[in-house]
Amino acid sequence: MRNASHLVWLAALLCGFAAASSSRAADQALIDAAKREGEVTWYTNQILDQFARPVAEAFQKKYGIKVNPLRADNAEISLRVLKESQAGRIQADVVDGTAAATTLQKSGLIMKWTPDRAASLPKQFVDPEGYWIATNIYVLTPGFNTELVPKGTEPKTWEDLLDPKWKGKMAWSAPPASYLVPQFIGVVLSEYGEEKGLAYLKQLAKQNIAPLGVSARTVIDQVIAGEYAIGLQIFNHHTVISAQKGAPSSWIPMKPAVMSVLSVMSVVNGGPHPNAGKLLTDFLVSEEGQKLWRDAGYIPIDANVPIMDPALRPDGVNLRAVYLTPEEIDRSLAKWSKIYDEIFR
Repeated sequence: MRNASHLVWLAALLCGFAAASSSRAADQALIDAAKREGEVTWYTNQILDQFARPVAEAFQKKYGIKVNPLRADNAEISLRVLKESQAGRIQADVVDGTAAATTLQKSGLIMKWTPDRAASLPKQFVDPEGYWIATNIYVLTPGFNTELVPKGTEPKTWEDLLDPKWKGKMAWSAPPASYLVPQFIGVVLSEYGEEKGLAYLKQLAKQNIAPLGVSARTVIDQVIAGEYAIGLQIFNHHTVISAQKGAPSSWIPMKPAVMSVLSVMSVVNGGPHPNAGKLLTDFLVSEEGQKLWRDAGYIPIDANVPIMDPALRPDGVNLRAVYLTPEEIDRSLAKWSKIYDEIFR
């Protein structure tokens, strides 16, 4: 019996080594295939100088593979890949963003593939069907000018935003410049329910929030410049980056909840360099890649990677977030946009 048990243990151990070797061989096979392709084209939402180009340099240094980043918003990325497909000349190998993957998936233009790391991540960061994996999160909440609104006097709850003293002093990035406001409507309806949520939004509309046709980053820049006291639906990490440079900016861990949007990455189906696309995706969710997100001021999905301000990352206690997946945004955006048009325009 002892010998039999020993043989079973030894067989299990050898199987484990074989599996590990197989896993390593597969990883090396992907690296070798990607190196033969030699380059990868990446359609991204990320700011080129702040993130995409540093990533390209790090990836090329590590693997010797050239990265061709092209920056555009979600709609532009989707349209560009669709047109390339129709012309029979897909150029993109990998895409990222908050919504592009869902649009392209419907047209069969997203490959069903996620890196091995997906198995160890929290479920909300990985598409259960395998079409995308999150790379970083965006926490959307109010930001304010600390010279116009001294710390401690800022609104701390959604109800506080209804105070008459904020009337005409708030701004946000409104459609068609972005979909951040409709998504805020979705979070309000999710938290309050349809009836109470709509009643709250009608009250908020009386505050005469300035609808700016600019990005959320530009909204907080205008707040910093003193054009407005408060910017709604801005990215919390942007205020910290600006504050570190001496700007009068801060953000609010709004209650009952803030919105957290996943930025996800997908490999394009039919791209010319699919293995390099997979390898770049794998790189950006690896510990090394997640540190690049951190170093650029973003919030990586890896909770083990410390960030410039731990308070930025939702923890469910001090900062509770409602996570919106690309599918949820795609499914409900038309409804939320209609509500925005009816109440805020």
